[in-house]
Amino acid sequence: MHSNISYPLKNKDMKTSEIIKEIERLPIRKRMYVIEKTIHAIGKQEDKNLMTKAANALSVDYNSDKELTAFTTLDYDAFYEAR
Repeated sequence: MHSNISYPLKNKDMKTSEIIKEIERLPIRKRMYVIEKTIHAIGKQEDKNLMTKAANALSVDYNSDKELTAFTTLDYDAFYEAR
């Protein structure tokens, strides 16, 4: 299906089918580990993509709406000294 896609691994390009064959050779526990790490990496990248999209979508508002940034100029030293 995706065998024409290559991935650089250890200075060698591997096609998807080759990667799958290598994973299939691993013991089940190691296969599960690879799957878990892959899913985690995908989720992490997706979270980063969503946060980037949200920040870009809101940047115009934060740059133009003074009500959104009104409290960013507060002096934090005075806040902590008020104990």
